[in-house]
Amino acid sequence: MESKFGSKVHIMDHPLVAHKLTIMRDKNTSVKDFRELVSEIGMLITYEATRDLPLTTKHIETPICEMDAPTLAGRKFVVVPILRAGLGMVDGVLEMLPTAKVGHIGLYRDPETLDPVEYYCKMPQDIAERDILIVDPMLATGGSASAAIDCMKNYGCKSIKMMNIIAAPEGAERISKEHPDVDVYVASMDLYLNDHGYIVPGLGDAGDRIFGTK
Repeated sequence: MESKFGSKVHIMDHPLVAHKLTIMRDKNTSVKDFRELVSEIGMLITYEATRDLPLTTKHIETPICEMDAPTLAGRKFVVVPILRAGLGMVDGVLEMLPTAKVGHIGLYRDPETLDPVEYYCKMPQDIAERDILIVDPMLATGGSASAAIDCMKNYGCKSIKMMNIIAAPEGAERISKEHPDVDVYVASMDLYLNDHGYIVPGLGDAGDRIFGTK
């Protein structure tokens, strides 16, 4: 579904996603269930984010007859989780794209400038030739997401998509402004960021809830 943020921000409108997201938001949901839901919603967002993949045809023979059947036109992917919470979405994405490679990018916020600083980056050698799916459960201020996109562009990547489970309007607006060429796919657009930088109503700290560190 196209959003008020423009044609590049896509908000999913599906009952299954809404149901699973409600369970995730509940503070009483266990680490096990939360982790599984992050992966499941990651898989469902991948389905939506790959809707525009080009197809070609392949000649096959079914048990009944021969036919020219649709098949993907050779696109190659790299899934790039933003550490650490982004790791929770990777398995779900790979369920849909099992041949994708996986890169990793780690960012922390400078305590003085509040700007994201890269502390780790490991990518496949052929990354510039592949379609990039950056994953992170939350798009809050958009600072880390924008920095991750900048990193991919520095590698020469041309096709980049951002996938988040929940987003704040502030983050979506920032990505739309700083990277108007990047499509953003989110399961939910929440209301706003509070004074502590948390998405409201949100789901808390995704990393802590995935890994049980709080």
